[in-house]
Amino acid sequence: MAEIVPTILTNDAEEYKKQIGVLQPFAKHIQVDISDGTFAPSTTIPVNNVWWPEGWQVDLHMMVVRPSEHLPTILQLKPSLCIFHAEAGEDLLPLFEQLKGAGIKAGVALMPTTFPGGVKQYIERADHVLVFAGEIGKQGSQADMLQTEKIPLIKEINSDVEIGWDGGANLRTVRAIYRAGADIINVGSALSTASDPSAMYEALVADLDKRGVVL
Repeated sequence: MAEIVPTILTNDAEEYKKQIGVLQPFAKHIQVDISDGTFAPSTTIPVNNVWWPEGWQVDLHMMVVRPSEHLPTILQLKPSLCIFHAEAGEDLLPLFEQLKGAGIKAGVALMPTTFPGGVKQYIERADHVLVFAGEIGKQGSQADMLQTEKIPLIKEINSDVEIGWDGGANLRTVRAIYRAGADIINVGSALSTASDPSAMYEALVADLDKRGVVL
């Protein structure tokens, strides 16, 4: 069964705190999106402003041009997983080694135009590959379901790697994303805009277990 993982993307520290409070009753595994305003058009809170309640499992999705500049802070934070983009302006392999040495899983994200075979060296060494299928730096975009075709290609390169999905996951798409082979399905606006986020989370989890035709 895939796991539904709520995401937080904000440029305001108070809003970050509010979203943590909203998620706390039902989610103990989240993804925090960090953007430097260059790799993606939006700017979020900086990674050194990220915090989470004790006992939570937190993944960092770093939408940044120069990951090495953020690495010291990430190593201090000790998230469960840190995801850098294959399209960043640096070689990620040395960073993967430093993350793994600190007990942090190393992840690589692929933008929609990035072919898995072109970044084989990263997929081979990664613990997690994030298939990005939305609009970078914002929530609420539609899922590009053609990106599901990357999943078997990624598995051919690294059969043991965990597959994440980010972009447009909601009650209309989540089951198809799961059936395509995603292990982690990150959900943003479907939860943040819901009148009852807890009920929406439960509905998304329940939808993964439904049988029958995916419409």
